[in-house]
Amino acid sequence: MTEALTRDAFLGGSLHVWQPRTGYRAATDPVFLAASVPARAGQSVLEMGCGVGVAALCLHARVPGLALTGVELQPDYAALARRNAAENGAALEVVEADLAAMPPDLRARSFDHVIANPPYYAAQGPAARDAGRDRALREATPLATWVNMSLRRCRDGGHVSMIHLTERLPDLMAALQGRASVIVLPLAARRSRAARRIIVQARKGGRAPFTLLPPLVIHQGDTHPGDGEYFTDAVRALMRDGAGLDLAAMARA
Repeated sequence: MTEALTRDAFLGGSLHVWQPRTGYRAATDPVFLAASVPARAGQSVLEMGCGVGVAALCLHARVPGLALTGVELQPDYAALARRNAAENGAALEVVEADLAAMPPDLRARSFDHVIANPPYYAAQGPAARDAGRDRALREATPLATWVNMSLRRCRDGGHVSMIHLTERLPDLMAALQGRASVIVLPLAARRSRAARRIIVQARKGGRAPFTLLPPLVIHQGDTHPGDGEYFTDAVRALMRDGAGLDLAAMARA
């Protein structure tokens, strides 16, 4: 089994997680997502589609003392999330379930924060070679259902945070319309390029005006001059030091 896995470092090596060698593999998106969550010690967090647990564990590394729960459809990924949590000293409860049909005890709970990195690719697109990767990346459950289920599990005044492709912003906004105040942070690979991804943070029941923040630029310069990362200073702080992104403060600035 170990031969089919890799053990990968996140947050400058302060977090190590097991991932499938050829299946769905977490990269920077869950780190950005975790950095954006305005959680405080003692609060509760639910991750929809937690995979091997990277976002929840990155959040745990930044904010100790959270009550963490993850919902994951695929048993192999759920098992890895439990293993990763145990090896990194995090109390992460992992529930194997379809987010559209969660067990009654979970449906009876509410959380201060709900986070998600929904599948990026359309249901009718070409299939990935690996079945686990295909299931993780293909939108079998409509995006509106991800939003609806997240809002239902979020307490009034709590936050739903998601990372997705920029082209899906209209769908996300339609699902959130009239139900939350929204801040959007675009993520641009370089200063000269359009943002391809967005972080959407919704405060349930909020009435503040919609806020579109300036893009967060990930890489320095227009090209990579070598094999290094060349993160901007702000992104290096997120990726290597576990810093947070205070979207509300950015909106007030």
